[in-house]
Amino acid sequence: MADSEHSPELLAQVAALPLLPGVYRYFGADGAVLYVGKAKSLKKRVSSYFQKNHGGTRIGHMVSKIVRLETTVVRSEAEALLLENNLIKTLNPKYNILFRDDKSYPYLRISNHALPRITYYRGAVDKKSQYFGPYPSAWAVKDAIVLLQKVFRLRTCEDSVFNNRTRPCLLFQIKRCSAPCVMGLTSMAGLVVGPEAYAQSVVDAAKFLRGDAQQVMKELETRMLSYAERLEFEQAAEVRNQISALSSVLHQQSVETTGGDNDADILAVKVMGGRACVNLAMVRGGRHLGDRAFFPSHVDDAQALDSLDDAQIPVTVESRVLNAFIAQHYIDVPAPGTLIVCAAVNPELMASVSEHTGIKISLVENPRAQRRTWLEMAQQNADLQLARLLAEEGSQQARTRALAQALDLTPSDGDESLNSLRIECFDISHTSGEATQASCVVFQNHKMDNREYRRFTIEGITPGDDYAAMRQVLTRRYSKLAEAAQNGQAKLPSLVLVDGGKGQVSVAREVFEQLGLDLALIVGVEKGEGRKVGLEELVFADGREKVYLGADSAALMLVAQIRDEAHRFAITGMRAKRAKLRVGGGQLEEIPGVGPKRRARLLQRFGGVKGVTNASVEDLCTVDGISQDLAEHIYRALH
Repeated sequence: MADSEHSPELLAQVAALPLLPGVYRYFGADGAVLYVGKAKSLKKRVSSYFQKNHGGTRIGHMVSKIVRLETTVVRSEAEALLLENNLIKTLNPKYNILFRDDKSYPYLRISNHALPRITYYRGAVDKKSQYFGPYPSAWAVKDAIVLLQKVFRLRTCEDSVFNNRTRPCLLFQIKRCSAPCVMGLTSMAGLVVGPEAYAQSVVDAAKFLRGDAQQVMKELETRMLSYAERLEFEQAAEVRNQISALSSVLHQQSVETTGGDNDADILAVKVMGGRACVNLAMVRGGRHLGDRAFFPSHVDDAQALDSLDDAQIPVTVESRVLNAFIAQHYIDVPAPGTLIVCAAVNPELMASVSEHTGIKISLVENPRAQRRTWLEMAQQNADLQLARLLAEEGSQQARTRALAQALDLTPSDGDESLNSLRIECFDISHTSGEATQASCVVFQNHKMDNREYRRFTIEGITPGDDYAAMRQVLTRRYSKLAEAAQNGQAKLPSLVLVDGGKGQVSVAREVFEQLGLDLALIVGVEKGEGRKVGLEELVFADGREKVYLGADSAALMLVAQIRDEAHRFAITGMRAKRAKLRVGGGQLEEIPGVGPKRRARLLQRFGGVKGVTNASVEDLCTVDGISQDLAEHIYRALH
């Protein structure tokens, strides 16, 4: 790359860089971050980008866009590794391997009550309760809860239900709960359920979740023999049934642990067609909990740019993807004691992750025996998931191309610009005029982009007037956007879909005429005869005749997909608002000093807003986190 393509200030900054480890960031003319990298020597690494002629490669394309450089010097390359990946997750650079930031993993929680409850939990963990996981999916947690119900018969009911029971529920009758809500109850086998027995079941369940199933089995066998020796045969039979259920569960486990691998993550990578898949299989407490697939972006760009790093050591694409995943994933997610991987991992990276998490992580790159079986299973799942993704993307791209051709939206430079095709769709939802909500959903990059979704609360109109609602939402959406687009600070969508026929399109045309926008952008989706799916017609605001694309048209399939998503998003918003208005959930939200946690505790304690309203000041003070002054304030606000 010729030096003349960059400013003297930038080249002088590069020349003045120190021979120290650190992290560098490249910025484009629009201020967006292009690339984040680490280096043992900032001067050597960064200079390599500007001293070589990269031609028309991906590297050359990126380097030509650099207008600004920022660097951070650190003490070691290990610190550089962690800082690099923290910045990647924060800044979302265009040319780095980037995994979607998903910190929300589900857990199984055993509460800290006197008679604990097992629940599904997602969020930040604390030290008050016992947490087990994380689990790869909500299904895995719920499956574990059902298992604990069958074997240990722990309660799952809400505290508001538990505190007000006078007799056991159906779960007791079908032997899924020991009914701790009614202490002293005699079971069908004659066993009296007491706090000590329930507490022991909780301890056994926790041991089982930690992987001590065999120890639990031995303790149960000892307990059964003890009952038998005392001639308490009904109690012995109850424990025998528990042992039988636990044995059945252990037998059903498709993956058995060996060598103390109670907690392990298995990572398999598959790269094909410019896309990559990392399949994460989780083993917790000796139980295989399932898989979770991750699909990073910018694999091709990152591979080309990373080739400048450590050029002396050949590194496969799979290794680069795997290293990026480990660095970004385990910054926020608890790491297990063992990682079983399919490709080479940077040892300095593992040392940094171990230091960051405070857990000594054992890395297994060439597994044997049972571990190899685990890795082969994960690799097979990675292959299947990536094949499915490529098939779905191919189908969705075909639909986008078909719609662009049908509506004459195809850009001059072909399929590459189809990625920039942006479609916004609007829908109105209400119940007889109550809680009117408008939705705006966005389709771009061949998929629905839920980060761009918007809801609009419609006010100041005659209840049930859909035309007025559509006029309001389009005005609110495009009034400022039209002004910004004229100044070159924003870009209008390629297509605006409205759910409706001539009436809705006429309203949209009026709004766009007032704002000075192109009427060709507006297309209405009119329901066909009998409102049957596949018979929809497209209505144009610029005077063109209605178009019927055909029931088998890929373009109509895409239009229907976008329309249905707008409808779903509007309905869910409307129902939430309606419930809030009817139940009065907004009353507590409006009280200063009552945040989400305190509000949740109040609703849990009293069973709803009505119960909180009926509570006295003294009753309110019994809730954790509610002081005397705050209780009085809440009471005054609700009365």
